Amino acid sequence: MPYDTTLDEELFSKEFENDEGKIVVSVHSYRKGAKKLQITRAIKDKESNFTFAKMGRLSKDEVEGVLPIIQEALKVM
Repeated sequence: MPYDTTLDEELFSKEFENDEGKIVVSVHSYRKGAKKLQITRAIKDKESNFTFAKMGRLSKDEVEGVLPIIQEALKVM
């Protein structure tokens, strides 16, 4: 059965933003199933628009910014 976006429920979403871009921490439940944490990165292009990017590694600044958000998301899970 193919993925259906209408069955994917976002239960929590919060972002950490710095000069290079932002990291979004969210909790989703597909078909009312298990709640799962998702972490995505968006970087700023030359016009300051956000573009999806590979998550990759986190700097210390990013970890310190995202960690409290992850702990907040855990309360929703």
